[in-house]
Amino acid sequence: MSDPRAFVRDFILTQCVPGESPENLGDDTPLRSSGVLDSMTTLKLVKEIEAAFRFEIEAHEVNDENFSSVDSIVAFIEGRGGAAG
Repeated sequence: MSDPRAFVRDFILTQCVPGESPENLGDDTPLRSSGVLDSMTTLKLVKEIEAAFRFEIEAHEVNDENFSSVDSIVAFIEGRGGAAG
């Protein structure tokens, strides 16, 4: 999957809130503060991003700035130059 936004949204909708309507997940919905992403699902998302976009994420990069919403995660991936393949 080459679209980081579709990748992140798919992960959240299938792994974090299965059965939730995609329309209910806004790109600015707070993920960590609302409990959608807990520590375990964040770790799983990090591993999935690393595999899909071929770069390593350092522990200090997994923070509220980079993982607070779909928008922030996408900006992080694009800022790292991640290219899926």
